[in-house]
Amino acid sequence: MENNVSNEVNRVETNISDEILAELFLEQMLCEYKKIQILRKIDQSLQNRDKAAFLRFTEELKSVS
Repeated sequence: MENNVSNEVNRVETNISDEILAELFLEQMLCEYKKIQILRKIDQSLQNRDKAAFLRFTEELKSVS
């Protein structure tokens, strides 16, 4: 009986660990995606010689980093 309870606790702990790892992975990927999008906007603002947009996007990048 105790062995069954112990196995169930281990499965629950594993499920929680897997869930936490998945959430951390997704958050990291979302952060990387946002950085890439902002970097593209920065590149575009440089091509357009738009200083205001460049400054805005570099500040945005700092907040994501």
